[in-house]
Amino acid sequence: MEIAILIGTRPEIIKLSPVVKACEQMGKDFFIIHTNQHYTKEMDKIFLEELGIPPAKYNLEVGSGSHGYQTGVMLERIETVLIKHKPNLIILEGDTNTVLAGALAAAKLNIPVAHVEAGLRSYDRTMPEEINRILTDHLSELLFAPTDIAEKNLKNEGIDSKKIFVTGNTIVDAVISHLSYARKKSDIHSRLKIKQKKYILLTMHREENVDNKEKLKDILEGLKKIIKILNLPIIFPIHPRTEKMLERFKLKLPEGTIKISPLGYLDFLVLMADAYLILTDSGGIQEEACILKVGCITLRENTERPETLDVGANRLAGTDPDRILKETLYMEKKVKEWENPFGDGKAAKRIVEIIYAR
Repeated sequence: MEIAILIGTRPEIIKLSPVVKACEQMGKDFFIIHTNQHYTKEMDKIFLEELGIPPAKYNLEVGSGSHGYQTGVMLERIETVLIKHKPNLIILEGDTNTVLAGALAAAKLNIPVAHVEAGLRSYDRTMPEEINRILTDHLSELLFAPTDIAEKNLKNEGIDSKKIFVTGNTIVDAVISHLSYARKKSDIHSRLKIKQKKYILLTMHREENVDNKEKLKDILEGLKKIIKILNLPIIFPIHPRTEKMLERFKLKLPEGTIKISPLGYLDFLVLMADAYLILTDSGGIQEEACILKVGCITLRENTERPETLDVGANRLAGTDPDRILKETLYMEKKVKEWENPFGDGKAAKRIVEIIYAR
């Protein structure tokens, strides 16, 4: 039995790296398809090397573009690989255009789809990711739900319970296996001249935030208020999309924001672990902050990770400046002693065992 493992973005590389390692440790046959959905191939290469993932057998060189363009090109190129290789199953993770294209291509060729991190729902269909994850779940033969909430979402949509397995989230596997090594290898604090718990970490890339001038302007105003009250720098590894839109809208980051280039996984993991607080509109970073016991303020009105809200690790702040400040100050005072709701760090092993037991 040979399986294809599909990646396309840095979060997918991180979350599927434990699955790749589990396949290697169990002596299973697999190959990697990389759509190269993310902007910088150099960053992808760093992530692959740092996470110990072998090079992709196929690099599809899709790059950026509109949702329709990306998904269409990926669908055609993934289909070509699958016809040539005829794998017994394809593993994909998350909610990107890569994931939807891979699920569509495989399903049309009657190749079973295994969806890692199935069942997440924001219940906001204006988010492209919500459409991707719903369609992928309904195309999948094996659905690996990270939590009981995700399992319930799938069952509520009428998906056969025999296809659903609660495994925990592979992000826990990745964090546990890499944090101590990252601390030994990374010199990010000395490079940035910052100290542990003496900075706030920011990530921001979602199109509903950065492509909207008023929302982006409001977020920047919120950052300004936080810097003034807490007197801490905000470290901002800037996404290419965000940088482009700041230039287009002629908006400036507030004084006290330290803009840096995107980082490799090990540097970024250390930055997350040692941050005073994290501000983000990312889904995965809400999970990682929760696992690392760092307070998270999410710059959105909803989240597909309600578990982080339930345990008190995360607050939804939207984009209103005063609300961003209010939720940041709330999280600053909160005791960071919640339980990790995403599993025990053995999700990848469970996933591979289930796949090969079918």
